[in-house]
Amino acid sequence: MGKRKSRSSKSMVAPKKPPKLDTEFACPFCGLPDAVGCLIDLKHRFARASCRICQESYATRANALTVPVDVYSEWIDACVDANEGVAHRRCRPRLADAGVHEDDV
Repeated sequence: MGKRKSRSSKSMVAPKKPPKLDTEFACPFCGLPDAVGCLIDLKHRFARASCRICQESYATRANALTVPVDVYSEWIDACVDANEGVAHRRCRPRLADAGVHEDDV
């Protein structure tokens, strides 16, 4: 006669939960970690990220899928867009570096 298998031999593996996303971030202006918090108001479709230290903030539209990391990444993208070309304007070559002498100007 065959041996019956017990029900306990089958192991039930629970699915892994996805990792939780961050809700506090480093400020792009003062650089302090965990200083930026996000507020999402789905009723008014409004989202705001603000620094508790330097009081800088960024506001954008929100929808049902908006999470704090989305608001923070939009703020970082807006900072990068605003600073595009700033380093080029600030760091103009000096007249001596460009091969032009002060007497020629």
